[in-house]
Amino acid sequence: VHYVKKARNHRWRCSDVTFWCADEHLCNQWIQALKELLEMQKSRPKQLLVYINPYGGKRQGKRIYEQKVAPLFSLASISTDVVITEHANHAKDNLFEVNIYKYDGVVCVGGDGMFSEVMHGLIGRMQKDSGIDQNNPKASLVQCNIRIGIIPAGSTDCICYSTVGISDPVTSALHIIVGDCQPLDVSSVHHNNTFLKYSVSLLGYGFYGDILKDSEKKRWMGPMRYDYSGFKTFLSHHYYEGTIAYQPAKRTHGSPRDKESCRTGCYICKKSEKQLAEQNKEHGLKHEEGEEEWKVIKGKFLAINAVNMSCACPRSPKGLSPAAHLADGSADLILVRKCSRFDFLRYLVRHTNQDDQFDFPFVDVYRVKCFQFTSKLSEDNESNVMDIGKKRFGQFCRDHPACCCNIVNSTWNCDGETLDSSAIEVRVHCQLMKLFARGIEENCKDEAADSQSSIEQLL
Repeated sequence: VHYVKKARNHRWRCSDVTFWCADEHLCNQWIQALKELLEMQKSRPKQLLVYINPYGGKRQGKRIYEQKVAPLFSLASISTDVVITEHANHAKDNLFEVNIYKYDGVVCVGGDGMFSEVMHGLIGRMQKDSGIDQNNPKASLVQCNIRIGIIPAGSTDCICYSTVGISDPVTSALHIIVGDCQPLDVSSVHHNNTFLKYSVSLLGYGFYGDILKDSEKKRWMGPMRYDYSGFKTFLSHHYYEGTIAYQPAKRTHGSPRDKESCRTGCYICKKSEKQLAEQNKEHGLKHEEGEEEWKVIKGKFLAINAVNMSCACPRSPKGLSPAAHLADGSADLILVRKCSRFDFLRYLVRHTNQDDQFDFPFVDVYRVKCFQFTSKLSEDNESNVMDIGKKRFGQFCRDHPACCCNIVNSTWNCDGETLDSSAIEVRVHCQLMKLFARGIEENCKDEAADSQSSIEQLL
């Protein structure tokens, strides 16, 4: 009998135990009982569509899948259709063509960029089949019930790290085999009533946008380009002037500074799931934007970050927002105002230790369900950015004099991809998609022994 057990540092491993019995009748009873138990686990996938990126990240996606993942899928009697991607957006385009409804899930082998392709393909396909216009920023998107599995083989694997606790291909494969399910919030990004992108991790303007824009020119450096571009961007110390309007997430429990990290079985995400189910029963999902108050902030910012998850990674174990939740229907909006280079360095260092990274007078953080941003340059040069923007931001911009020392636009970093439009409208869609994961588990070292004893008792 093959089974899954927990190891250290959030890892899962496959193990087995062999039974002997002289009584053939009793042996057959055991086999029949095990088959019935497996049949009851309907969440376990039987057929998967697998996309492998052989070029990105570590450039080892195909090898990792063939040597570590495929044998486990075969052992679990999971049939797979494998597609080796040959160019950018190959997986996204393919998902609009295949019969996705015959699969129990879609697996992407690669980095965050590969996951983004699969996510855009699945969500876009669901909206197309349901007749939903993605260009409408106020549209109620249809939930995607086909789960996505992530086999990490990229440079950072931020999404996998933030939802599992480690970037380990075997652990992720076992989560898929067991049939775990983790809902995930998705933010839609629009410009002038035109759909741009979906985001599940970081949407950053200023510092992180500049890093990405500069690093794209230095792909020949490999993963080192991020360190080089990060250091260069820090020294440049550019700030950007603009106006932000946001709606607070009043119905969401918790706050960005309450130190309540999102973990397996998170009660805050569970409450949001119940609220979402109640809303869907009442004539579908309704937005109440006009009835809720918008708050407006104007100023000069070194960085504007919106995160749907903690964005944790090995270099920043707590992430950009340690208390962000995976499925509570909100995003944490982090505003880093203009400050000295030394103070900004202190803020960046806080991401690598246990200190409160929001405990600075120049840093503000809000839990929001939607927000809009317009740069000062866009306000001056684009009179038709958005009708709502003209009404809401116009007076503030007229009262605020133009800055003559740094009147340039940054680039939005949307999950590692650049967005050139500085004026955007962002909305969080609660639990729009599902992953083959269960969130980060607490006290894995202690739970390993308990899990082992429980399995032995069950067997």
